[in-house]
Amino acid sequence: MGKGRATPAIMPIDRTGEDRPLLFVGWIDALPVPAALIRPLTRGNFRLHASNTAFDRLKLSPAGADAPIELLRAIERAEQYPDLSQEFSCQLGEGVAARDLRGSIGPLPTETGDDGLFLLTLIDRTQEMMTERNLRRELVSDSLTGLPNRAGFAELVEHRAPGDGPADHAILLLDLARFSRINEHIGPMAGDELIITVARRLKSSLRSGDILARTGGDEFAISSRVAGGRADVREMARRIRGCFDHPFRIGELKVSVDCALGCAIQPAIDTAIGDQIRHAQIALKRAKQTDRIEIYEPEAAILSDNRFGLETALRNAIEEDRLRLAFQPLIELASGRVAGFEALARWDHDDGHAVSPTEFIPIAEDSGLIVPLGQWAIAKAASVIADWDRQNGGEPVDCYFSVNVSAIQLIRDDIAAVVRNALADNGIGGERLMIELTESAIIGDPDLAMSVLSELKTLDTRVAMDDFGTGYSNLAYLQRLPLDVLKIDRSFVEHMVEDRDKVAIVRTIQSLAEVLGMKTTAEGVETADQARLLSALGCDFGQGFLFARPMDSAAALQYWRQSLVRPII
Repeated sequence: MGKGRATPAIMPIDRTGEDRPLLFVGWIDALPVPAALIRPLTRGNFRLHASNTAFDRLKLSPAGADAPIELLRAIERAEQYPDLSQEFSCQLGEGVAARDLRGSIGPLPTETGDDGLFLLTLIDRTQEMMTERNLRRELVSDSLTGLPNRAGFAELVEHRAPGDGPADHAILLLDLARFSRINEHIGPMAGDELIITVARRLKSSLRSGDILARTGGDEFAISSRVAGGRADVREMARRIRGCFDHPFRIGELKVSVDCALGCAIQPAIDTAIGDQIRHAQIALKRAKQTDRIEIYEPEAAILSDNRFGLETALRNAIEEDRLRLAFQPLIELASGRVAGFEALARWDHDDGHAVSPTEFIPIAEDSGLIVPLGQWAIAKAASVIADWDRQNGGEPVDCYFSVNVSAIQLIRDDIAAVVRNALADNGIGGERLMIELTESAIIGDPDLAMSVLSELKTLDTRVAMDDFGTGYSNLAYLQRLPLDVLKIDRSFVEHMVEDRDKVAIVRTIQSLAEVLGMKTTAEGVETADQARLLSALGCDFGQGFLFARPMDSAAALQYWRQSLVRPII
């Protein structure tokens, strides 16, 4: 019914008494929904005068004593506000026989002046509410394990009843190690079975009152009260790790799985659950690196927020071309001439201070910004060397630029296409660029490295292996890869004059390079004695503060010109 006094055309017939009007029953039977005419009596009771068949099926007590409280309150409001119809929702019955109803009630005057009657209409919303509850259940539950999902976990934690006695609240996040690789090998169906089995083991390890949820593909969350603070958390972590002591049997397979654990503890659940989960995620990220349970510290959140702010600023700087290249010379030790320059990305923040590469490069790698950053560096280096040629009267400058490429870019990007486009856009040959790849990037996926390096060689671009000797090189792959230069890591050059072991390492790397037909570049050369010793050992090129610190483009071009007149060493 709508707002206002109800005025349907009800025709009175003969009356048999002053308090019992007889109504045209066929009129109410014509209504398509359960309907009845009622007269309120004392509070909590009413008299049923007429009803249709649909209403009778609901078996609502005629006396009103067992009527839903929502209906009785609606009748009271209707009597109090006779010009307005009242709407309400209620439930009849219990269990599977329960019916969800939405009703409307309003006064119904008759032509005899009897205004004590009310028209009650009901709409059965049982199926609708059942569908809504099922959808709701799906929204807050994980379909695979039946556990709460992230949204359901947050709701349960927010509405959990307070416990007895003082206790802190802990949220512990668990991430399965190597699950994606395991899933690839055993297949997605077996992977699902593994997740279900892990969930069962975790549930069996928890105490009564703990809440377990699956918050991601291979991530679980646990909410628990801990009276003993960190000691209780570490005991809980010990029990959880015990779930992974024995392999999981999946069909005919036995699969060993480990996990990383991160936790956030709050004195009470007064911190927003979303913030506490975020704190636990910060601890979990650290746990993946340390391989032990990590408990959130506020300083970690500050660091995380700073990193996120730098990530946003770095993204803007790349998009707006506000980075620059600095150039450090590569010196041929035998002649003292400049063979080339390593192009290094530099970033000055909006507030004017320079952000160290050791700070923004890891952020770029974590966020994926290393790919556009690497693309920018290659394109910028090609542009600068083309500009140098123009400043040199159109004659090519006799040097090359070396640009670092991240392992992440090697996997995600088409480096050969990036180099090809940079060369074409600036009209220079491939020999003017050298691409530096770390040892871990090359040896980590030798087949991919072989494919990429072969494409680069077709462009006449040279390739250097950076930080050689710091990883675990596979010499068989090293022999196959089309590399031009091995860069000897600075850790072997530092103090090599006083350390015979380092001299032996450098001599071995130099001998290996000669056998494989490669050149060598020593990084971190800071003294003349180091330069002389490296030259005596046969090292081809040197790079370090002895020769020059990284400089801007104009200074680097001038440095090259001066080297033509006077050798550097």
